[in-house]
Amino acid sequence: MRADLLTDAVDGLDEALAAVDGFDEVLVAGLLRPQPAQAEGLFALADAVAGSPLASRVAEAAEKAAAGAAGEDHFIALAAARTALLGSVHDALTVRVEEAVGRPRAEEGADGAGSPGDGDEHAANLHVAAREWLCNLARAGWKGIDHELVTGAAPVVSAMLPDPALRRPATLLDGFAAELAASCPGATLERVPVRRWADLWSRALLLTVPGAAPAPATAEVSGRLLPLGIDLQEHATAVQAQVHAVFEPADGGVPRLVRASVSAPKPDTVVGAGLWQLLRPRMSLLAAVSEGRAMELDAMPVTAEGDLIWDDARARTGEPAEIFTTARVALPTAAAFATAPLDRHPARIAVPVLVEGYAVEEEEEEDGAVAFRIAGQRLSVDAGRIPAAGPLTPEAVASSGACIGLLRWDAGEFLLQPLAVERKAGRKTVAVHAGAWAGGTTDKAGVRAEKAATDAVEVLRERAGKLLRK
Repeated sequence: MRADLLTDAVDGLDEALAAVDGFDEVLVAGLLRPQPAQAEGLFALADAVAGSPLASRVAEAAEKAAAGAAGEDHFIALAAARTALLGSVHDALTVRVEEAVGRPRAEEGADGAGSPGDGDEHAANLHVAAREWLCNLARAGWKGIDHELVTGAAPVVSAMLPDPALRRPATLLDGFAAELAASCPGATLERVPVRRWADLWSRALLLTVPGAAPAPATAEVSGRLLPLGIDLQEHATAVQAQVHAVFEPADGGVPRLVRASVSAPKPDTVVGAGLWQLLRPRMSLLAAVSEGRAMELDAMPVTAEGDLIWDDARARTGEPAEIFTTARVALPTAAAFATAPLDRHPARIAVPVLVEGYAVEEEEEEDGAVAFRIAGQRLSVDAGRIPAAGPLTPEAVASSGACIGLLRWDAGEFLLQPLAVERKAGRKTVAVHAGAWAGGTTDKAGVRAEKAATDAVEVLRERAGKLLRK
């Protein structure tokens, strides 16, 4: 990997992000009575897309918003401009990563056809209601939110959730409203998550536009799946495991980078290795990763973005497949799928890579934090993403000689999230995986955590049973 390319400046990136930041600051105070400083942020956003097909619409939207007269179409145009700028940042960074790792370019995929519920009058009305709420948020600004405004999303979400076609925007609105409610009143906020709330606002607004989120195009694939590692993402009430892997088509086609995800609701008392108990019954792939085996897929659905729609009935456990062998042999030639337009965002970058031959540097500012020195270039390690649900630790990373990880971009630099490392144990080289306990474990720490989680779940089930009987 050419680590020097990851540290070199990307032309136009700083300017694009500055325009996004300027608009995001506009949303802090809101657009009910915009001030001159907010007008500057609006016009800077319009200038940034002046050479694009959005130019005239965004220019008009910026003028109307600066005058405090923006309507629904104007807010949509501003959200689209912001999303387009972040999409350009995503694309530029993705090209830089491809150059650094020397991997085949991502192929453009189909965008799909039609948006779920576009022709449904009930769905259309719900989209209108959602847009109205989001436009009112923009007028009030994050400093102007209160419980009355935020709870206006509740009836819209309740009406959307029963419809599977509307569940994506419904879930986003629900989570966004919950974050805002926890921060009310906005006038008392000492710190506003400016970028995050602007991300959620613009994405939610565009998801309500007919045709903006087409039905995902899918195909069926058969062949061998070679896991690389598991990215475990945990929330107080939900958990998701995303398996990154190389797929080798049975017809001998180009190997592809794919993902397979499984999620489950969780009580906040289930943490650590206990999380696997919630996920294991939903996906046989987790056991295969834990055991170091490949899987044979037969007509498994896959989206145009490379996400396998997992069905245990279409998969069987295959031969042993050590992940570092996969990373050294199969990963360099695997091509990525294209990213859907609305998903092009720097935060979505998560590229599997193998790094070797590095020196480990300990960070002086943070205890336990490390960075890799590769061919004289420094690459920070995002140890904060290492889950507690496995044997991989920052200490194991600090004593490693090879690492499989996800290359991400955050706060202006590339970071490496470790999924597995190789390290010396006596005279032997052993691999330590973040997802090693996914299929079960005999590790003492893992067994204790699983038992604690089992006890917590049993108590919750007993209490739920008593409440239902009452």
